[in-house]
Amino acid sequence: MSRHKGRTRRGRLFAAALGVTVMAAAASVWTAQADSVGGAHTHVSAPDAQRQDQVKKVSEDIAHASDRGARGVNITIDDGPDPVWTPQVLRLLKENGVRATFCMVGTQAQAYPKLVKAVVADGHRLCDHTIAHNTSMDSRPESYQSQQILDAERMITKASGGVRPQYYRAPGGAFTPYSRKLAASRGMRPLGWNVDSKDFERPGADTMVATVKSEISNGPTILFHDAGGDRSQTLTALREVLPWLKQQGYSFGFPVR
Repeated sequence: MSRHKGRTRRGRLFAAALGVTVMAAAASVWTAQADSVGGAHTHVSAPDAQRQDQVKKVSEDIAHASDRGARGVNITIDDGPDPVWTPQVLRLLKENGVRATFCMVGTQAQAYPKLVKAVVADGHRLCDHTIAHNTSMDSRPESYQSQQILDAERMITKASGGVRPQYYRAPGGAFTPYSRKLAASRGMRPLGWNVDSKDFERPGADTMVATVKSEISNGPTILFHDAGGDRSQTLTALREVLPWLKQQGYSFGFPVR
């Protein structure tokens, strides 16, 4: 997957809007173990180490397709959960009978576990979107990538009450062979997108809707956000996009695993 345009600026905007900080590794109880990815040593929390044998490895290829086939669409919601916008997104999805994939930032999940549980209760799926939302992940050491992915996995799983994320989405699409292999070894399929609604830039709901309509032929996985600032335009766009997709004969599913 190619590098997302303007992702450095987007990363700065996200950090400024949410005040997300990287949690120090010393804040958690860690167990060092040799990782199967390239023979490197990574750090996972003790509970995760105990569950390692229960995790089923998935493909490390970046997923774009839908499990509903050629006329399937995957709605993906990034960067939350957020106490203002996530409940509104959930209500809108429920009103339209749509299930989505929520790519959550670990610290946000830890801060709002009730929202994580609400996402799961409504039948949506979870996705690991790291801790710091660093769009330069692909330029950082493997140890940093491991910490970002595995800490977020642990936080999301704990916040959900034990439901594990089924996907890993690199911030800004900054995947590396190492991060994809590591995520897959933890049962999280790397997740890309085909249509970027551009809602993070807040270009106006009409522009977002036009983008989705013109680019849906590129593939089924559509990117929206429920955090990182005012998401009112996203809600307005979704109110139009979801019924329109149904009218075009699309059904809503999840990314293939």
